[in-house]
Amino acid sequence: MAERMTKSDAEWRAKLTPEQYKVTRQHGTERAASSPLNDEKREGVFACVCCGAPLFASDAKYDSGSGWPSFTAPVEKEAITTHQDHSFMMNRTEVRCARCDAHLGHVFPDGPRPAGLRYCMNGVALDFKPSAAK
Repeated sequence: MAERMTKSDAEWRAKLTPEQYKVTRQHGTERAASSPLNDEKREGVFACVCCGAPLFASDAKYDSGSGWPSFTAPVEKEAITTHQDHSFMMNRTEVRCARCDAHLGHVFPDGPRPAGLRYCMNGVALDFKPSAAK
C-alpha cells in the first residue's frame, strides 16, 4: 500500500464534486441504483476517487441486487480499513480507503461463498480504470 495521503478539507472540496465530497469525506451514501458503475462489466480496477489507490478488481464484482456496486473482496486486504458504524441506530461495518481514509461504503456478511462477504460500495467513491485492450 502506498504512503498515507492527507489533504485539508479545502483541498478535498476543490478536488471532488459535491456528491463525491459528501460521500467520501462526510460519510454519506449515494441514492441506490444511481451509479453507472452498477452496470460496469469490463475488466479493470475500481480505484479510490480521492487518491487513486486500487481497491477492487472487476473479477470480484457481482450483482448483489442491492443497488450499489458490490464486491466479494478488495484487491488486497491492506487496501481498505474497516470501522464499526453505529449511525442510524444500526450496527454496520464501514469500509474506508486505507491510503486516504475516504468513506467507501459498508461490508455485510451476506455475500457469496466462500468468504460470504458483500462489500457494498458507493459508486461515486470509485473510479473505474479499464484494463488495456488485448
